[in-house]
Amino acid sequence: MDYPKILADLKNKKFGTVYFLEGEEPYYIDVVSDWILENVLTESEKSFNQMLLYGKDITLDTIMTAARRYPMMAERQVVVIREAQNIRDIEELVSYVERPAPTTLLVICYKYKTLDKRKKLYKAVQKHGVYLESKTLYENQVAGWIIDYLKTQQLGIEPKAVQMITDHVGNNLQRIVNELDKVIFSAIPGTSITVDDVEKNIGISKEYNAFEFQEAVAQRNFAKAIRMIQYFESNNKAAPIQLILPTLYAFFSKIYAIYGLGSSDEKRIMSEVGVSFFAVKIYLAALRQYSYSKVEHILMLIHEYNLRVVGIHDADNTDADLLKELVIKIMDPSVK
Repeated sequence: MDYPKILADLKNKKFGTVYFLEGEEPYYIDVVSDWILENVLTESEKSFNQMLLYGKDITLDTIMTAARRYPMMAERQVVVIREAQNIRDIEELVSYVERPAPTTLLVICYKYKTLDKRKKLYKAVQKHGVYLESKTLYENQVAGWIIDYLKTQQLGIEPKAVQMITDHVGNNLQRIVNELDKVIFSAIPGTSITVDDVEKNIGISKEYNAFEFQEAVAQRNFAKAIRMIQYFESNNKAAPIQLILPTLYAFFSKIYAIYGLGSSDEKRIMSEVGVSFFAVKIYLAALRQYSYSKVEHILMLIHEYNLRVVGIHDADNTDADLLKELVIKIMDPSVK
């Protein structure tokens, strides 16, 4: 079952008996389990009928004993197991899942891992329980996720502001939500989040950030790139080289993939290469600046400079020196 459906059923008091929440993305697991802890029971019922246990501290016997206990002066009880991935013999929970206590909501939070789909526990959860696999978003899905999240808060967002947040935070949903909440706090419902809002509330400069630097390189704008490096040198938290190099590598890797695709159709590029609809035109513009062989050369350069940043073959240059060198070599017109 997907995350919106699970939450909708919970809010409509359509309760299951076993919730197995697993996957690499912890955000959805936390949202569902937190909602259950906060809302299924009344405050007076929670004292005797709600338990929060941690996998590293308990055995399966502890879980089953707690789950089979009868509620006290309440219709049901809630038992939430966090860090269940630390329970070695988790597969043996199948006997309970197949015959769960009808008055218990047992919630298993199994983060950063997934069950073996060939084994009995997974099949039992699918048949008798409520199952959620919380998957990490792909890079090209993040922008859409941010837009959808803000819609739930009755807010829009400018395309450039989306890209700034995406490049700054990546695809960690909890970090994204934490940053968005800073902006939402001061936003007026019915309006759109701007780059100025992002700069003011999240602290990402609208002019000097990894996305703007990437765009300067994509446009072969040498003067702008050098000016930004000078800013980064004085403001080392704005866009450290450890953020810039992976950003550039991902960018040119996608250009390389677009060359391999052999198509300039925007929809196909977004679908097959994984480029967001905000950035696809930037990639297509970069194709006109950098040839296929030049992109290959740039990818090797970035790899070389990534090694130099950690001190391999280079222990003397500053991060700003290395970045300037790299930009000069990337934009060198003599290398076709």
